[in-house]
Amino acid sequence: KGNINMEWLKISTSTELVRVQTEDIVFVQADGNYSDLYLFNGKPHKMTFKLHFFDEVFQKLKTNVFVRVGKSLIVNKNYIYVINITSQELLLSGSRLRGYFKLKASKEALKDLKALIEQEGDKA
Repeated sequence: KGNINMEWLKISTSTELVRVQTEDIVFVQADGNYSDLYLFNGKPHKMTFKLHFFDEVFQKLKTNVFVRVGKSLIVNKNYIYVINITSQELLLSGSRLRGYFKLKASKEALKDLKALIEQEGDKA
């Protein structure tokens, strides 16, 4: 089915071009000077950018569904399934994912995320 909100993210380096639909990105996780881009198929793609770079790229999108969670994570809000502050876990799930991703985050970061999602209401 065609999605009118479909946006492409193009990230180019001297040696590589990565072109991906934003809805296919589940989360981005910092790894030192690199970042791992996780797609709905569960496979990470290591990129030679810090997380800060993705923050800026996502903010330029027409529809930015990405939110920063703490220092080392940016997640696609559409995949957020459970925010558990006590166990400091974030579960990401969705109809396209096989199973789910279980991520760790600080209590502070998760509290902020929970408040953000609660305020937002569900825009279909």
